Amino acid sequence: MTLKQLEAFYFAATLGSFALAAQRVHVTQSSLSKRIAELEAWVGAELFSRSGKRAHLTEAGHRLLRLAAEMLELKESARGALDAPARLSGTCRFGISELGALTWLPNFVARVRKDHPGLALRPHVDLGRRLERQVVRGELDFAIVPGPPEDSSITSYKVGDVRFAWIAAPGRFRAGKILKSKDLSRHPVITMTEGSGLTQAFDAWAAAQGLRIERIVASNSLMAIIGLTIADVGLSFLPQSFMRPWVQGGALLTFRSDPPLPTLPYCFMQREDDRRALLPILRDCIMEVAQYSTTAGYSRKIA
Repeated sequence: MTLKQLEAFYFAATLGSFALAAQRVHVTQSSLSKRIAELEAWVGAELFSRSGKRAHLTEAGHRLLRLAAEMLELKESARGALDAPARLSGTCRFGISELGALTWLPNFVARVRKDHPGLALRPHVDLGRRLERQVVRGELDFAIVPGPPEDSSITSYKVGDVRFAWIAAPGRFRAGKILKSKDLSRHPVITMTEGSGLTQAFDAWAAAQGLRIERIVASNSLMAIIGLTIADVGLSFLPQSFMRPWVQGGALLTFRSDPPLPTLPYCFMQREDDRRALLPILRDCIMEVAQYSTTAGYSRKIA
């Protein structure tokens, strides 16, 4: 029995898929199946029922799973006890919302390339709730998206808080006006689509205030919403720091509201049962570089 065999078995069992497990341990599916077959020969029992599309554990597989998890945790503990700087390798597939991709993602990629040149990053940019579901299914190693998570199998760590403001083109409201419920109900609002954690947080806030919002456009692109707001199609609620270049350039104005918009936490989300050393290392790196503010290069593309 080897640790590679146990690792192949553990991820096939927890992810419910040989294909996903092979991606996770960076081998071909045939190599992963071979390792599991070798482990089954060693224990003298079948660990998976081969019927059906998903990898279902047999009784022997269930008994071995807990021990496999303990042995793999011991492996990670032994690595930490040596106090040697970890050099990650292989491939990391992770999810990130558009705001993160437009702000701190380049700094994160540069840091990983410097510290872990053997690790290939495969970012996937999408809406928060979609990315969370992909983490649950094991298709992504982790995701950094608006929180908190919806699924109880996810562990999350707050990366930062993002403050939002109402944004409108000049002329829709007088500068400095504090928007009341009646103002918000009379003007169309441009929002993200339903798969966005930001939209879910906004809808919960609006429901708590008893507001009825006229939603005229639902977009899955933050930059498209900015363009539509500049064109005065409607007002929108957007990250305050990120919008500063457009406001300073006079293309848009920011407004406070009574009641104020909520602050939204952005979180590093991973499966609760995933204890690989890769995750805390990359999580710490993200904690250092994650700044949800924009650069002048992005503002010039839209303004």
